[in-house]
Amino acid sequence: MSKFNRNESETLEFKETYTDTICKEIVSFLNANGGDIVLGVDNDGNIVGVKKIDEISRKISDVITTQIEPNPQELVSSELRYADGKTLLVIHVPKGTRPIYCQKKYGFSSAGCSIRIGTTCKEMSPEQIKARYEQNFTDTDFMTRTPARYGNISFRTLKIYYAEKGYHLDDKSFEQNLGLKTPKGEYNLLAELLSDKNTIPLIVVKFQGKDKSAISERNDYGSQSLLFAYEQVKNRLISENICVSDTTSRPRTDKYLFDFDCVNEALINALVHNDWNLSQPLVSIFEDRIEILSHGGLPKGQTEEMFFQGISRPRNDMLMRIFMQMELTEHTGHGIPVIVSKYGRDVFHIGDTYINVTIPFDMDVTMANGQNVRIINVRINRTQRQILQCLLDKPGMTSKVLAEKLELSPRTIARALQQLQQANIIQRTGSRKNGSWLVLKSE
Repeated sequence: MSKFNRNESETLEFKETYTDTICKEIVSFLNANGGDIVLGVDNDGNIVGVKKIDEISRKISDVITTQIEPNPQELVSSELRYADGKTLLVIHVPKGTRPIYCQKKYGFSSAGCSIRIGTTCKEMSPEQIKARYEQNFTDTDFMTRTPARYGNISFRTLKIYYAEKGYHLDDKSFEQNLGLKTPKGEYNLLAELLSDKNTIPLIVVKFQGKDKSAISERNDYGSQSLLFAYEQVKNRLISENICVSDTTSRPRTDKYLFDFDCVNEALINALVHNDWNLSQPLVSIFEDRIEILSHGGLPKGQTEEMFFQGISRPRNDMLMRIFMQMELTEHTGHGIPVIVSKYGRDVFHIGDTYINVTIPFDMDVTMANGQNVRIINVRINRTQRQILQCLLDKPGMTSKVLAEKLELSPRTIARALQQLQQANIIQRTGSRKNGSWLVLKSE
């Protein structure tokens, strides 16, 4: 009888045939450094082969998909090998991507949580389980492990954003550095969100009155890179933030419909911490308020008190990092406390599967008549401000001339013009070739 060409070790387990202990053995490898389980080899290393391959394969598949928590289905694989005229079934179990795994029927107890040590499977101590279980509360990489549903993935917009921030990313390592592929090498959900085109909506809906009985306007800013979609939604909210200027007093006093910093923090939190596997965030504008809804509730392990104190547990760690690199947010945890300091805790409605933030409008602004009201905009960036100054002087300037005058790329000019249009700050009149720009709002 032939011998297997390796001995049992910390990463190799022999099994003469299938038994129910295979669940414990898979869990042990997941909780350690991974390894292979070879069915058809006895404890002495003799090759005996496996019979009823199809039946055993189905049993193993059932163990992987229904008896282990968290589900390791995307990690564990198997293959058939042939030696000495016999069939072997090899189960490949990598090191788990989560801090701890268990057999469902025993839960996160010593009986349910085992770990590979040497050539045996040992039960973990309660202290080990507790330490790992607390880490397991935060799933920061599910977006990188979830395959994309849209096939036409490209990152031209994303690369432009990075180039404009001074990052020089090697095309060969770009996707790896940003975590845009699953462990199996497929594009993931994060890649889909950041792709130039996708099928993920990002809706801003405006209602007539104080309920959802009548829609006055609905805009979808999605189906494109989330970074650009965010900027468009942000500019839309800027345009909604009207200001009452009291010109009868000196110095003049200005009142805004809502605190933009608070609304922007709520929007960023909704995008970064949303469970994109469930659904996309939604921005709803009513007569008296803005509501920003995200899905997934609080990240695992985060209490409401931690949430309000600004102790952050990002659900989507890599997405958060990308927003930070683009200087769209900071990882200081100040966003929620800023909102609470302005509007109080009651503006947050936290459920098991959602968080809804309701920012009320300033009633003095909503009730003011038009006599002493003018709409102003102070939330434009440097490039947009330069473009507005040029268009005020020469409304007929083309994007090509603007790019040459401001020494910026045509892509940067095109994006800025689109953002200004989306925010209702400028409007194109006449034809594309012979028309001109009308500045609707300025500082």
